Parts: sequence; C-alpha cells; structure tokens
Amino acid sequence: MRSPRARVVCVGETMAQVTPVDGEGLERSRALRLAVAGAESTVAQYLADLGHRAAWVSRVGDDPFGRRVVTAVASRGVDVSGVLTDPAAPTGVYFKDPGPAGTRVHYYRAGSAASLMGPGDADRVDLAGVRLLHLTGITPALSEGCAALTRALMERAADSGTLVSFDVNHRPALWGSSAHAGAVLCDLARRADVVLVGRDEGETLWGTPTAEDIRDRLAPRGTLVVKDGSVGAVEFPASGAGGVFVAAPVVDVVEAVGAGDAFAAGYLGALLDGAAARERLALGHRLAGRTLRSVEDYVPVEEEDHVPGGEEGHVPGGEEDHVPAGERD
Repeated sequence: MRSPRARVVCVGETMAQVTPVDGEGLERSRALRLAVAGAESTVAQYLADLGHRAAWVSRVGDDPFGRRVVTAVASRGVDVSGVLTDPAAPTGVYFKDPGPAGTRVHYYRAGSAASLMGPGDADRVDLAGVRLLHLTGITPALSEGCAALTRALMERAADSGTLVSFDVNHRPALWGSSAHAGAVLCDLARRADVVLVGRDEGETLWGTPTAEDIRDRLAPRGTLVVKDGSVGAVEFPASGAGGVFVAAPVVDVVEAVGAGDAFAAGYLGALLDGAAARERLALGHRLAGRTLRSVEDYVPVEEEDHVPGGEEGHVPGGEEDHVPAGERD
C-alpha cells in the first residue's frame, strides 16, 4: 500500500491517550478518558483544518486502540490510507498525569507497531506531487529502524524536490542520553529545509542558551525557527543572517502538552499559503495558544485562524522578510 497523492505527508507514531477526567493525578482519579495523540498526526489534522491536503503515514496494531486512532485522525479530513495495520504488534499507549508541578507523561510504546517501522516503510510514502514532508525527532528515538526510516525519507525527499520540515521535539524519556540525542537530532536538523526547535531543547541538547547560539551550532541549510515559550519565536533565513521575531501572546495556560505541534502546524500552514515570516510565526502562536488554553492536544481550528491570500508555494528565506537580530520587536 502506498500513501495518497497529498500535498503534505506527515510520518510518525500516534498512540491511544489516557487522561484523568477530573484533573486529578492518575493515583487518585476515579474516571479516565480515552483519546488519541501523536505529534505528526496532530500536525496533519491542523493542516487539514487549514485547508491543506494532508496524509499521515504510520503503523498501528490490529487492536481497538489502533482502529480508534485511525478513525479519529481520518475524521478530521486526513488521508490515512498509508497507515499499515500490524497483526503482530500493539498500538502504543500513553498516560497523562496532571499534578501541581505540571503534567507528566508516561509512555507504554516499547515494541509498538510504529516502533517496528524501518527504511522499508519509506517505500509506502509516495512523494510524487508532495510539497512538504513533515518529520519529528520522536520517530528516530523509537528504534534504530525508525531512525533509518527518518534518514531514508529525508534522502528520498531531497531526490524528489520535496521540502522537509523537521521538528526536533526532544523527548528525554525516549533517548539513552542527551549527548546521543543531541548528535542524532543535530544531524537530522542539518538535512531539513525547515527546522523547528525550542530554545530550552537547544540548551539541553547542545548547550546553546540563545536562539543565535542554536543557529550557529546547527548551521542548518534551510530556515530555522526557534521557539522560546511565552517569550516568542524567531525565524532565521537559510543565509543565517538576522531573524524575524514575533512575541507570543499572553495566554492563561491550562496545559502545555501539544502546543509545540500546534505551533508547527500553524507555521507550516502559513508557509504553504505563501505568507511572510511574521504571519507564519503569528499563526503558529495563535494555534499554540488555543492548545495552551485546553487539556486537549488538538483543538480544531476556527475560520479566524486561516491565513488569507498569499502566493502558494512561497519558500521562506527572502531577505525582505528579515531584520537584524538586534532590531526585533
């Protein structure tokens, strides 16, 4: 089975998600809610909401969780024909555990169907006519096979002229050490056309405390977007020169889980619509803000969040979009 002719293809694991209904921790809650969540499929759902043809490619188990995952993602208009059902491995599950210090996440995904993906799965991803391939740093952390799949997809995208966006999305619990994660994620980021990374992630992975330090460390071939939580986000062009900074709006945060994926989707959706750098960052902030105000990882987009106009297919990096780092507002 091959993935459909979509304009955007997102590849990665989606799991069943278990969350306390009453906001209590898992130890005390009397009621749990079952949903689905995964970084790449969440981005695909947001992009479909924004009017883009999006596909999600992965593996799930031949179990109720896998069927629920596929049905939920498909219901948002995402093409799921590239999702393979594995009768010999389960669908991953994770639990959200809210508490006074924030929400902790407990993963049960070792040996999951998606973690068994490998470079051979790249053959199921049809990049003909695809404008953007979206990947994250979660996938290469799942297994050696998944790491090889990520590299294979990037190579195929380069050969086909498809843009690659890569969200570093560092998950410490999935890596043996920050040093190992830093080396792998740095290499993958340097292969991408658009890289998204949190300033705090950069500091953990590479000892880079500022956005400019991350830019200098990665020296990406393409556009770099550094997110700094409630402060804002900056986009650096492929030239590595001055960047565009857009402050994050003030938000009453309910839960932070999922905000990074929402930001990525908003930014990429605006990019595909041909919007300028400030509009790309602003839409990322708007979608992230919607998620921050909710306990849900995915909050459907409303009409007001769409980007009007723009020239389809515009690629970021034009000098007119950027100002020197010292002149950000």
